[in-house]
Amino acid sequence: MQFDNFLNKKVVVTQIKGGSKLNDRQKGNLIGLGLRGIGSSAKLNCDQSILGMIKKVGHIVKISLA
Repeated sequence: MQFDNFLNKKVVVTQIKGGSKLNDRQKGNLIGLGLRGIGSSAKLNCDQSILGMIKKVGHIVKISLA
């Protein structure tokens, strides 16, 4: 997926899978994105740091434009 298309835009990040089997770094990224469990979502301004966190947990989250 081309994550660079979302740069400098408002995005909605939704968690679609559980995070119980993730390593500590990936779990920290989910918390940093404001996601607490399956089905939770957060509206974020997408910059380089947010984009990096999304890339680390891209297999667990769904991204859409706000």
